[in-house]
Amino acid sequence: MRAARRPALGSSTSEAVLRDTPRVLSIAGSDPSGGAGIQADLKSIAALGGYGMAAITALTVQNTRGVQDVHVPPAAFLRQQLDAISDDIIIDAVKIGMLGNAEVIDTVRSWLEKVRPAVVVLDPVMVATSGDRLLKESAEAALLALLPLADLITPNLAELAILADQPQARDWATALEQGNRLAAASGATILVKGGHLDGGACPDALVNAAGLLSGPVVEVAGDRIPTRNSHGTGCSLSSAMATAQARLGDWEASLRQVKPWLAGALRASGLLEVGGGNGPIHHFHHVQQRPAIGKPATGEPVAEEFVAGEFAGTLRQAAAPDLDAIYRLDFIRGLAAGTLGEDQFAYYLAQDAIYLNGYSRALARASALAPTEAAQLFWARSAQQCLEVESELHRTWLSTRTVEHVLGAVTKSYVDHLLAASAAGSYGVLVAALLPCFWLYAEVGQTLHAQFLAAGAPEEHPYAEWLRTYADEAFAQATREAIALADEAGSKASADEQAAMLQAFRHSCRFEVDFFDAPRLHA
Repeated sequence: MRAARRPALGSSTSEAVLRDTPRVLSIAGSDPSGGAGIQADLKSIAALGGYGMAAITALTVQNTRGVQDVHVPPAAFLRQQLDAISDDIIIDAVKIGMLGNAEVIDTVRSWLEKVRPAVVVLDPVMVATSGDRLLKESAEAALLALLPLADLITPNLAELAILADQPQARDWATALEQGNRLAAASGATILVKGGHLDGGACPDALVNAAGLLSGPVVEVAGDRIPTRNSHGTGCSLSSAMATAQARLGDWEASLRQVKPWLAGALRASGLLEVGGGNGPIHHFHHVQQRPAIGKPATGEPVAEEFVAGEFAGTLRQAAAPDLDAIYRLDFIRGLAAGTLGEDQFAYYLAQDAIYLNGYSRALARASALAPTEAAQLFWARSAQQCLEVESELHRTWLSTRTVEHVLGAVTKSYVDHLLAASAAGSYGVLVAALLPCFWLYAEVGQTLHAQFLAAGAPEEHPYAEWLRTYADEAFAQATREAIALADEAGSKASADEQAAMLQAFRHSCRFEVDFFDAPRLHA
């Protein structure tokens, strides 16, 4: 949580497979307007915290109004691109998009069989949203031979129907049935997407016939975002999933992280004002100007990065006054300006170490109550890493400072509140109580870091090293997942339980304010 150089809560610490900054290769076509293809892939990879690379399969002439022409370079040149990358760079994940023809598909398949990347996501670009065919029927057999080499396949409904050899689904149940058919035939996990169905809901589901998920079908609910700007959504989703999977090693956790990010990118797409047709999504909607320390948070765009779903929006609205109060605290202002007394900072660190020990117990309880394996793993990893963070605080920061390790009144009250929520037996209430330590801290941390950079990141700042830790994108990713899990629990809860969740969340928000203010009162 509040620590320097920590692994992200909910992420794995295994460097053998998972990486904080995965190296992700996109094998796809180029869109000169920047909304789709490798341009969208590279933006998505960066937005999800990866290092993006690209091998170009096709050059297109297109803009937001449509595709005018396509040029496919020789397949031998594509193979040269692929070999140049894999001969020099370890590739943690591959996203495959537009392939163009059978010779290109065979070239990619041959390279995959040689290199065997740990994560392969295939977006089978066959039919555009408009209904236009993007892959010749003569190349479909070659594409079918590529499917078993993919870990995740992300077709739109038209493509799913072709691959499952069925008419296009007109309802969600039929789409899931076709996903099951394709999963059984390919051995891959299928991401069934509800974006092209009618209605206000926009669900997604992971389907796997080999028992690799917590169930044969894992659905993630969502609302349709009213916008005309959806150009490149499929490209962006698949490359984001490849990046998240290389970081998390769990398809369910990856989807719960990517889906709210993509929803935010659709919501904010109008801000870009690109083109007169079907415009692009806003991949970096979460990188916005933060409010200056000491100014109100209410109404500022700082929260857009983390909001996921209707219930999460309700929670964020409830947190606004407390964020406003935090930004006005002398402790936060002094930390930002470098005028905070060393004794107050040391007291804050000591209380944080004590708090994290209790917080880890509440996280472990959330893991025990969680309804899915993905959620269980997330909360369990978070609990483990809390203890690692506590140890790191003592080793790196507290060992060099003279401070008494006495349980403070605010720390005790906050931990007691969390343990009471743990004992209540409601997963939703407990998750709501845990959430502010992710969410409010992430927003405040990003604001502090942004202001530090805006001031030129002065080396003489007494807390420069600490402020740099707030740039941790891994923690931002974990925060998004925690919000998504809380949103899911709230969306399934009764009205009474939603009210209890909101109350627990508000209490924790208030404790976050008091926790930041406690050093001033102790001084």
